[in-house]
Amino acid sequence: MQRSAVTAVWAAAVLLVATGCSGGGDGPRTGRIPVATPSTQGTAAGASAGAPSTGAEASESAAPAKGSARVVRTLTEGLKSPWGLAALPDGDLLVSSRDEGTLTRVAQDSGKQTVIGSVPGVSPAGEGGLLGIALSPSYASDHLVYAYFTTESDNRIARLRYDETRPAGEQLGAPDTILRSIPKGAIHNGGRIAFGPDKMLYAGTGETGETGLAQDMKSLAGKILRMTPDGTPAPGNPVPGSLVYSPGHRNVQGLAWDSRGRLWAAEFGQNTWDELNLIEPGKNYGWPDVEGKAGKAGFVDPVVQWRTSEASPSGIAYARGSIWMAGLRGERLWRIPLDGRESAAAPQAFFEGQYGRLRTVLAVGGATVWLVTSETDTRGTPRPGDDKILRLEVS
Repeated sequence: MQRSAVTAVWAAAVLLVATGCSGGGDGPRTGRIPVATPSTQGTAAGASAGAPSTGAEASESAAPAKGSARVVRTLTEGLKSPWGLAALPDGDLLVSSRDEGTLTRVAQDSGKQTVIGSVPGVSPAGEGGLLGIALSPSYASDHLVYAYFTTESDNRIARLRYDETRPAGEQLGAPDTILRSIPKGAIHNGGRIAFGPDKMLYAGTGETGETGLAQDMKSLAGKILRMTPDGTPAPGNPVPGSLVYSPGHRNVQGLAWDSRGRLWAAEFGQNTWDELNLIEPGKNYGWPDVEGKAGKAGFVDPVVQWRTSEASPSGIAYARGSIWMAGLRGERLWRIPLDGRESAAAPQAFFEGQYGRLRTVLAVGGATVWLVTSETDTRGTPRPGDDKILRLEVS
């Protein structure tokens, strides 16, 4: 079937569904950090993530035009190619190493690093390797860690049991692959995964440098996917039986939900515009037909766009009424204050050039945000101590 015909079938199916019914310290310690829950992470428990809002946001208050971000302390140093980050129930962190294929536990008080194990089958090359991680919504009982990673043949998502009673380095169980055959490439592997307020698993994928895959509805590349914890298409997806939540993406590496359960995503542009998008099920985000704000019928424009030299965005998080977005090439942290479905003011930049490339942002409740640097990913210029996890206080 030709691309135009496939697109037409997809659009018709979406319309049908819609009519029928997202190291060491350098500052004072401030005690242990509370464990984030869906509500403290700014998600609405039970909400339909990324679904069109209903007007309830009319009572929302816009975030202030200006905010603040300061580094409270450097939690740990000397990480190699850190990529994914997740907070354990006691506040300690799990961080993935893209190139080592390992998961490391970092104590939130001392910054002590303990490798808990390796993920079998990881084949790091280019931008691929062990990428995003997420904890099961039932982690307290099942102790499952989800991982998105590149193998010799594809990108896939697996879950592994974390058994803290076993010796260090041997605490990860065998991977249970829940989704395979996500196309891989030397570039644009996507890789961010996160559980939404609906307890479904979302994954951002890249188009692997084959731009046409983003509009190919039969391909998992260049999409945001939504699935059950077992890897099957989630109920309520735009097309029943399909994992695809939204198409037309170049390389999604940032996913976050705001206080109303709306899904936001950051993605890399090519030569002109990087994007922050508000994601709605079944909507088409344009790549490769458009980049940035084009006003072209059939495609959704980003809420905010940046020159690629200023951003090249990877992870995002929601805290204090704003999206916080890590910039790789831009080497800065962006604050995007929100007013419902729009930006409340111009984005505000922090730490420009201070810590180098920035990869991942994780909000864990209140004003606390963790920020991961990315100078050892072969594209940075590592300095002593790289890579680091920084603890921020934001407003």
